[in-house]
Amino acid sequence: MKSLFIKRKYKKSQEIEEDFFYNDEFNTETADSYKNNDEFLGKHLSEKKINIFLILIFLGLSLLFVRTFQLQVVKGEHYVQLAEINRTVEKPVLAARGLIYDKNKQPLVKNVPIFDALILPKDLSLNTGKRAEQIELICQVINQDKNKIAELLNEYPRNFKYFLTIRENIDYQDALLLKIKAQQIPGLYIETRNQREYNNAIDFSHILGYLGKITKIELEKYNSDYLLNDYIGKTGLELAYEDVLRGEYGKKRVEVDVMGQEKKVLYYEEPQSGENLILSIDKNVQQKVREILNSYLTRLNKKRASLVMLNPQNGEILALVSLPDFDNNLFAKGISSQDYKQLIENEDQPLFNRTIKGEYPSGSTIKPVVAAGALDQGIITDRTSFMSSGGLWLYDRWFFPDWATGGHGLTNVYKAIAWSVNTYFYIIGGGYEDFQGLGVEGLKKYYNLFGLGQETGIDLIGEEHGLVPDPDWKIKVKDEEWYIGDTYHIAIGQGDLLVTPLQVANFTSVFANGGTLYQPHLVKEVFSNQNESRKISPKILRDGFINQDNLNIIKQAMRQTVTNGSAQYLNNLNFSVSGKTGTAQWRKDKNNHAWFTGFAPYDNPEVVITVLVEEGGEGSQVSVPIAYEVLNWYFNDYLQND
Repeated sequence: MKSLFIKRKYKKSQEIEEDFFYNDEFNTETADSYKNNDEFLGKHLSEKKINIFLILIFLGLSLLFVRTFQLQVVKGEHYVQLAEINRTVEKPVLAARGLIYDKNKQPLVKNVPIFDALILPKDLSLNTGKRAEQIELICQVINQDKNKIAELLNEYPRNFKYFLTIRENIDYQDALLLKIKAQQIPGLYIETRNQREYNNAIDFSHILGYLGKITKIELEKYNSDYLLNDYIGKTGLELAYEDVLRGEYGKKRVEVDVMGQEKKVLYYEEPQSGENLILSIDKNVQQKVREILNSYLTRLNKKRASLVMLNPQNGEILALVSLPDFDNNLFAKGISSQDYKQLIENEDQPLFNRTIKGEYPSGSTIKPVVAAGALDQGIITDRTSFMSSGGLWLYDRWFFPDWATGGHGLTNVYKAIAWSVNTYFYIIGGGYEDFQGLGVEGLKKYYNLFGLGQETGIDLIGEEHGLVPDPDWKIKVKDEEWYIGDTYHIAIGQGDLLVTPLQVANFTSVFANGGTLYQPHLVKEVFSNQNESRKISPKILRDGFINQDNLNIIKQAMRQTVTNGSAQYLNNLNFSVSGKTGTAQWRKDKNNHAWFTGFAPYDNPEVVITVLVEEGGEGSQVSVPIAYEVLNWYFNDYLQND
């Protein structure tokens, strides 16, 4: 077939001039058919369809313009901020925790820098499979169980913007290697923090306490400035002065790369270091007192005891020992489950601070308080005497014995305190025959005035109140009526009366200083690193509630306890001591608790000392010798060489 070429022109007259070049097979009929075909090279789309198409394009462009305007103008600042957040990270700048010093500014704690591995959930992929791969890689690098980390991450949303600790206490060499590896792993950070290290840890364990990681409950309790991986005070002064020691965290905003690694600091707010504490305790005194008490316990084959020394003129604590104690560095470094189990399962409870939490029957240490109340109410004078013949019979049915068979003979208040004569205190406490004693309400009144049945207010958390029972309490707790025998029992420090060693030391100070009940305290000064300082002023809880003449009678009677009474062993010291022994029954199948409380020197008391040995036996035989050795060292060695 020969080729055909057709050239067609359209003129304004719509006439068509056609030239045909054809072969034998192309005839006139074929040409006519082309001429008469209106579809040939005509319009394939109508004007209506074209208009619709143009309208759609216009609408699309309009929508695109509106959306662009919304993103760039209306919400432009918002998305700029989001973009900024995606390329920057805000990090806390930890403040150095305040230090704690003894009275001579000898440091008892220090801050040691350590390394932790942290994870930032928002830096991990939102894709479940990829996220799992990232977690597995992180676990391999830091040598941690991936299931534990997965469980931790499941507690928080995937876009969580705060750091979570996944490994602690990394040594320096390992931290350097991990720091390098972390630069290639999104979400993994190696950061520095300060760890507490306690000097003379065991000697001050119950005083200083320790730090521990904050719990969710504690996080809700404290304000929002705390972080999920913060360490806070758990016991002791670390807890009581948490808000003072912690300081104020700073913060910084840093620019990060695609791996989340810091490239540039954009903003920095300086942290404020915590304030420092100066105690009223000399560490040498605390160490020596603990050493003496511990050595006696070893000889006695006992393990539980408490010793308090305080300044009766202002309430400052000079020594506070509770045995057994513990190494608080175990907690500071992250105690193992095995070590913690040993501590909490130890039947002697080394974590228990007996000085402020232990509640015991006071035994005869309470008798000076009873005598002071009876004198104050005019029930007795210093010349009032009763016959002690071995005890009292009530209604020929109940017998309340003296500790000495046959009794002590005719007894006044001096002899009653010096020799701890029960009969005397049965009578002035509960009354007998025609003699009207203080009664349960009178006893409760003076016990409360001397600080029993309530916290002393020492600057430690967790102090117990003790117990001053009364008829309402007995009905409520025991569903029993109150009997005269109950009054007799609490008048000699037995029955349901309970006190702490600190409470006994504190009411003893009232007799030493002439009538003032101070709030005992451990911290005497708070100062900052900018040399700003504030002294802790003595706080008077109660004053002038006992006549001075009556206080002097009790003070003289406590002196006779040492000169010719139950604590004569102390009379061998080269300075004058006053005191009161106590032997407290608490269970028929257990030994009695051994007490002594006293003060020295007699004329101008500088020290109150209270000793309790749990199940130690007789106070005069066990606690008095301990007090002797402590006081002898304190006045003849420590103060002479100070």
